[in-house]
Formats: sequence, structure tokens, C-alpha cells
Amino acid sequence: MSWLTILRKRDAFRAAFENFDPDRVARFTEDDIERLLADDGIVRHRGKIEATITNARATVALRTAAQPLHELLWAHAPAARPAPRSHADWVSTTPQSEELAKVLRRAGFKFIGPTTLHAAMQACGVVNDHLADCVVRADVEAVRSSFDLSYPS
Repeated sequence: MSWLTILRKRDAFRAAFENFDPDRVARFTEDDIERLLADDGIVRHRGKIEATITNARATVALRTAAQPLHELLWAHAPAARPAPRSHADWVSTTPQSEELAKVLRRAGFKFIGPTTLHAAMQACGVVNDHLADCVVRADVEAVRSSFDLSYPS
């Protein structure tokens, strides 16, 4: 399945999964699973739907555990590296996204891997993979540098 397929269905996913609110999704029941399996606007894969609910529950549980999810993402930020000069310089995983996948699996997450986590880290600004000559690279880096990234590990 391609990312483009998922992106084209994002509005339907947002509606089906309560605007991605982990507290709400964590309360989904078997009736909700059946409702989602009947929703042709999303990808109807029982395992992935159940994993989404499981991951919402794990996200909520992390809030009272060692580190909330957002802190785990930032704690696994890769060290600074030169800006990619071309698409050939892009990577789909890092040692940090591989380690984060292990940590999250131990915390109960399902269907989570280093490639998906690297993409999530990009989306959240933990990783800035904009090409060196991209017009927004400097803006993204300025926003990233304005955050206190000194989360405890």
C-alpha cells in the first residue's frame, strides 16, 4: 500500500478515528471495529484497525509511564547531519527510528516500524529532511531549534 493511497483517504481516516484523538480511539469497542470495517472511505484491514486502537491505548498509557509519546520521539532525534543535497541522500530509517520502534513495541504498540517512525519524526519536525536548497528548510530548522530538546532519556 502506498502513502499516496493513505493521504487520499486522510479525511475519511480523520472522521473515522475521531480526529485522531487517542483518548477517544482508546475507548473504541468491537462495535466500532465493525463500523470501521464497513467504512469504504478507509483501509479496511482488521489487524490494522485493531492495532490503531491498541496504539491509542498504549499512547494514553505512556502518559503515566516513563515518557509520553512526544518526549520519546524527541529523545530519539538523530544527531545533526548535513542537509540532503538530492533525493538520493534521503534515508527511510535511522538507527534512532529503529531503536524507537523497539521501545514502542515493548510499550505495546503494534504495526510500528522504523520506516513509519522515521516518517512520523519528519512530520513532527524531529527530523528535517528538506533538501539543502529547499525554500522551507531554514524555516523548519529555525522552528526546530526554538524547542527545548533536552528531554531526559
